[in-house]
Amino acid sequence: MNKDEKFYLKSTTAVEPLVNRFVAWSHVVSPVPFSMHLKNYQLEVLNSYLENPEIHWRACKDPKMRSGPLVDIPPEKAAEVEKFKNETERRLEQNLRLVNRLNSFQKQLIEEASGESLDSFYEKLPVELRGYVELLYDYYHRPLVRFIEPMTYESPYYHEDLQSIRLFTQKYDDGRAFFMSTPRLSDAGQIELDIPLSSSKIDELMQLDRKPQNFAYIREMLGVSAAQEQLLRSFFDTAEVKPVETWNEKSVRVRYFGHACILIEWKGISILTDPCLGVLPQNMGLERFSYDNLPEKIDFALITHGHHDHFSLETLLRLRNRIGTLVVPKANGVYYGDISLKTLARKLNFKNVVELDALESIPIDDGEIIGIPFLGEHADLPHGKSAFLVRCGNEQMLFAADSDCLDKQIYTNLRKTCGQIQSVFIGMECVGAPLTWSCGSFLPEKPAHHIEQSRRYKGCDSVRAEQILEAVGAERLYIYAMGREPWLEFWLGLALTEDSTQVVEAKKLLQKAAEKGISDAKLLFGREEIHLFPSAEPSVAKAYAANTETRGKETVKEFAEDDFQF
Repeated sequence: MNKDEKFYLKSTTAVEPLVNRFVAWSHVVSPVPFSMHLKNYQLEVLNSYLENPEIHWRACKDPKMRSGPLVDIPPEKAAEVEKFKNETERRLEQNLRLVNRLNSFQKQLIEEASGESLDSFYEKLPVELRGYVELLYDYYHRPLVRFIEPMTYESPYYHEDLQSIRLFTQKYDDGRAFFMSTPRLSDAGQIELDIPLSSSKIDELMQLDRKPQNFAYIREMLGVSAAQEQLLRSFFDTAEVKPVETWNEKSVRVRYFGHACILIEWKGISILTDPCLGVLPQNMGLERFSYDNLPEKIDFALITHGHHDHFSLETLLRLRNRIGTLVVPKANGVYYGDISLKTLARKLNFKNVVELDALESIPIDDGEIIGIPFLGEHADLPHGKSAFLVRCGNEQMLFAADSDCLDKQIYTNLRKTCGQIQSVFIGMECVGAPLTWSCGSFLPEKPAHHIEQSRRYKGCDSVRAEQILEAVGAERLYIYAMGREPWLEFWLGLALTEDSTQVVEAKKLLQKAAEKGISDAKLLFGREEIHLFPSAEPSVAKAYAANTETRGKETVKEFAEDDFQF
């Protein structure tokens, strides 16, 4: 090997972040949700697998079942799974005890607190909760325990030592086990590195996407043994990666990267919504944009909500060194499942993180990014979420993610405040998983079947999406593919077909849009590029003039100047 050769990270190399060998996502990073997810989901799934590995293994081969609580590991590795489970219970005993004490104390609080002062209950706090919680009533005098989330990251319940990254070659789009329920055991074709997710080594590794280094430096930096040198070498390439030119045009270039991930470029500014990208597999199927198609710097990355397919840590960590400002929704901070993405991201070493509430705004050159109310999708749980309105000159684009139009008046009011919104980007997962699918571990008791089935993580159907278009005066409609891109299968496992309700409803909406004369309406899929030309007409600017004085300028004062890097 030529010592002077420089190596890039291959576009086929996946870098998967892990927490205790499970794929890292918000519920397994924030300490209290992690503890509850560990006890009430991960260990229960592992125990179920160990009772009958063959059933789990076979069920995972059915695309319609793979996103359920099933472990996708061959039965011959059951002993390895059992060893992992036993080690997990031993190493994380404190976290399991925290959940038990929290549940028993919350029940005691409900039984004994009757609306009078809660002062005396602080003396009854279990030692596991002391120093991390506040006791509160809601306005109906029902007691609850509020965790002070930033404190929990400094507690014994946060395990940076269990964080790691896994490097492997992505051979096929559908080559990964479902993210939530299958731990990543050791495999001959991978390298697992015990590197905390906040480490600058991850940024050095990810910079190799476009800034090569000699191989000796890479191996030493990552701490890879000589025995794994050949395998490590397979993840890198000497072929030059061409930089992406900055889009400096006055037209808005919109590139669709799959699911809800959209790149907006205008006059040298780049904005990426809900970053969730797949690497390019060796056996390439559907054409798509990937990391090599992103600009050198992403000025703003916008996160609509904390679900794994919108706040994708695998993608965000790969882009951490490129992101100027990470914009996240405001968490209410009352319920422990309402994870603060700001606190989590800062703990993982994202430098500039801004929490944006409804109608708060961030200025860009002759435009702005505005937080927009986001209803639906969260099974009626009070978790932080925000849609975004991006204005480039007079062109306004609503990135509504999985919003459900539960109250059309919100969008009517939005138009009064912000003016006509010409382009709407929206998902239409109008079926949605039931309440317990991702948040069941937070519930002290399993809800009745009719409750679980009624409350779902769903967005608009064709009727409700049409109401949004009418209310904002949309001229263009772009519907997300809702996880149909094959590289998202391990994240979502929806197994949608042309006959699925979600796809049928999306096509109904396209038909309605055509009947109403909407000039451009598409069901996005795989890779798309759209060019928008901001009108010279001042109608939108006039609508903004009255609001900017009272809304925009005040909002900007809340953020430090160095939060915004262009």
